[in-house]
Amino acid sequence: MTDLFLEGWVSGLIELNKLEWMLGAGESWKPGTKLKLLFATYNGTRNTGSDVRVEEILRQVRRILGPENVALSVMSQSFDLTRGYFGDAKQVYLPDVFPPFLHSEVRKNDGVVACEGSMFKSKFANALTTMMIGALGIAAAQNKLSVAFGAEAGEMDPLLQKMCGRYCRDSLVITRNIESQDVLGKLGVPTELGTDTAWTFEPLGPEYGRKTLLDAGWDGKLPVLAICPINPFWWPVKASLAKWMAHSFTGAYKDSYYRTIYFHRSGREVDAAYEKYLTAMANGVARYKQSRSVFPILIAMEMLDRDACERVAQKLGGAPVFASDRYNMYELVSILRSCDRMLSSRYHAIVTSMPAGVPSAGVTMDERIRNLMRERGHENLLSRVDDPDLEDRIVASLNVLDSQTKEIQDAIGRTVARNLQLMARMGVYFEEQVARRYPEFPVRRGVLAWQDYLPPLSDGLCRLLEKHSGVPAC
Repeated sequence: MTDLFLEGWVSGLIELNKLEWMLGAGESWKPGTKLKLLFATYNGTRNTGSDVRVEEILRQVRRILGPENVALSVMSQSFDLTRGYFGDAKQVYLPDVFPPFLHSEVRKNDGVVACEGSMFKSKFANALTTMMIGALGIAAAQNKLSVAFGAEAGEMDPLLQKMCGRYCRDSLVITRNIESQDVLGKLGVPTELGTDTAWTFEPLGPEYGRKTLLDAGWDGKLPVLAICPINPFWWPVKASLAKWMAHSFTGAYKDSYYRTIYFHRSGREVDAAYEKYLTAMANGVARYKQSRSVFPILIAMEMLDRDACERVAQKLGGAPVFASDRYNMYELVSILRSCDRMLSSRYHAIVTSMPAGVPSAGVTMDERIRNLMRERGHENLLSRVDDPDLEDRIVASLNVLDSQTKEIQDAIGRTVARNLQLMARMGVYFEEQVARRYPEFPVRRGVLAWQDYLPPLSDGLCRLLEKHSGVPAC
């Protein structure tokens, strides 16, 4: 009921903004001033994937529109956990009860860029999707720029589907796969095909990752196997005033408490499925180690993953755990890229390691890793978190990583190069949308190469592009 209340509240605010705009309230961008853009994000929880995505969207937007022409703001749920991120963008606090914030903050800007990857789906939290629709919808209601960048769409509850179809029809959603276009197309939402935005991210150099691994007990010789487990069964998070009151007064729902009025899915079935998944991950790695000497490490891409990592490490008899509550995104991705193999239930652990050619296998809870593995041509390296034979499938996947390393790395390189070109195309779509909404904005003129629509690239990405696209990239 609380989720329904939030959805109704946000819908009402969008309608109110439509009415106010029709009556002449609100301001629009004026030539000669900076274009003020609000980036609607899920930052401040140390979700490394979300942080990396936003970092690269900001760099790409600055490159396309010119840093001198824009004033960028980014939502954060904790300034302490996003300190040092996002360059010169202003960070604004996103409260857990967000509708009043959207109503006041969106109107201060000339447009919204929604940045969350899992943007239109009920798998994780209806409240998150409601917030993204609200930000886009209020901007569109005020006839301002309204763009979703690198979004994914999946199964949504019926009311969210109606909200998305009604309030995102005047937005542009650049999806990160064709499957998401299909979902949104049925709702009448305009889309263009893009990709994720983490491909261009550059972490600290490899020397940082290697030193960190050495400090954790690595001998500098054994292949390093990164394992990235999650709790795939305690989603979605739902708002509940009843649970919040019970938790506040009696301490009930302690294990499923997320924060403020939000709670994870819980119960004996959830606990049993979680334990079965963790045991399969650990046993699969242990069996693999019987025939292959490796140095296993656990990486928590989000703070919430620490429990899963620590439990798998314990089942393996002890292994280092590197968690995002201690390591920032520049450090954690450097560690990932210093590994030789990866077994991951985290989509962005795979994506951010691919520019370094780390062979990876996925254990997926939804369509994200499945779509990526299909794109790479590696369906044989994909398992589901609830596969009854998950342990056996993990052993088989890890053995393939060893026996087909070169072929896998070549396919990874081609995939990265292709996605960089798709990311450049996203930049073109974005620039065109700005020009349509604000014809007097000083967009770049003249002949531009597709590379001019990407953030500045590292030397490694330049070499990878040249190798797999045949075109000098830098």
